[in-house]
Amino acid sequence: MIWFQRILVITTILTLCVVVFGSYVRLTDAGLGCPDWPGCYGTLTVPQSEEAISQALQHFPDSMVETDKAWVEMIHRYIAGILGLLILFIAVKSYKLRDEINITLKLPFFILALVCFQAILGMWTVTKLLQPAIVTTHLIGGMTILGLMTFMTHRQLGTQINNDSINRHTMTIARLSLFVLFIQILLGGWTSTNYAALACTDYPTCHGALIPDMNFKDGFSIFRELGMTSSGEELSLQALHAIQWVHRMGAIVLTALVLYLFYLLRNFPGLGFYRNLLLILISVQFVVGIANLLLHLPIALATIHNLGAALLVIILVVINSRLTPQYD
Repeated sequence: MIWFQRILVITTILTLCVVVFGSYVRLTDAGLGCPDWPGCYGTLTVPQSEEAISQALQHFPDSMVETDKAWVEMIHRYIAGILGLLILFIAVKSYKLRDEINITLKLPFFILALVCFQAILGMWTVTKLLQPAIVTTHLIGGMTILGLMTFMTHRQLGTQINNDSINRHTMTIARLSLFVLFIQILLGGWTSTNYAALACTDYPTCHGALIPDMNFKDGFSIFRELGMTSSGEELSLQALHAIQWVHRMGAIVLTALVLYLFYLLRNFPGLGFYRNLLLILISVQFVVGIANLLLHLPIALATIHNLGAALLVIILVVINSRLTPQYD
C-alpha cells in the first residue's frame, strides 16, 4: 500500500509535467515536428545524420526535417508513454487492492480509458494537421486526467473536513469554481490553437474598444481547419477578436468566483493553506494573462500561464476533495 501511494504521487506529478510540457510543444509549434505517429519519420527517435534526414525526406517529401522541434515532440511522447504505463499499473494495482483503497474502482479504469483516448487524440493532432477542435480536446483531456489523478491521490493520502462543519453553499461554490475553471481552460485552449492570443494586444480594451467588432459564428465554429472557416474561407480578424474577448470575459468571471470562494473558506481553518494558495494562484494567473498580451506572448510567460491553469486545477480539486465526505 505504501508503494501504491508513492506511485500515485509520482504519477500525479508526472501528469502535471506532461500537461505543461504539452503546452510548450503547442506554443513552440513543435506539434508537427514529426509528421507521423507514434514514431518520428518512421523511427522511434529523430533523424540526425545526413543519411537519416535524406531517407526521412524521401518517405515524407511534404515535410521539412526540423530536428529541434522533432525532439521536443518526441520527448513529450516518451514522457506521455511512461505516464500511460504508470496509470496502467495503478489500474491493475487498484483492482488487487480494491478492498483497501479509499476510492471507487471505476476511477482508475476511467482514467486509463481517458489516457487511451488521449493517445488517439495525439495521433489525430498530427494526422489532422492541428485542427483546433482536436488540439483543444487534447488539452482539456490532459487537464481532466490531472484533476482525476489529483483527486485519486488526495482521497488515498489526504483528509476531509469534519462533516458537521461542511456548508453546502460553500461546497456548491467550490464545485462551480472547478467547473468554470475547466470552461476557462477550454476557452484558453481554443484561443491558443486558433492563434487568437494576439488578436488584441491592449487591455482592458481591444484595439481601443471595450467591445470590438466580433464574429462569433466563425470564431466558434468547431468543425473546421486551422485558420479557416467551416466554408473554407480564411478566418477573419473579427472571428479572432470574438475568441479572445470571450476568453477575457471568462477570466473575469472565474476570478470573481474564486475570490468569492476564498471569502467563504475563511470559516474552515483546516483549509487555510489551500485558501491562501488559491488567492496567490488566481492573482498571478490574471496578471500573467494580461502580461502575455502586452508583451506579445513570450514563450516562457505563455508556458507559465498554462502551468498556472494546471496548478489551479490541482488546488481546486484538493479543496473540493477536502469538502467532500469520504462516503461520497
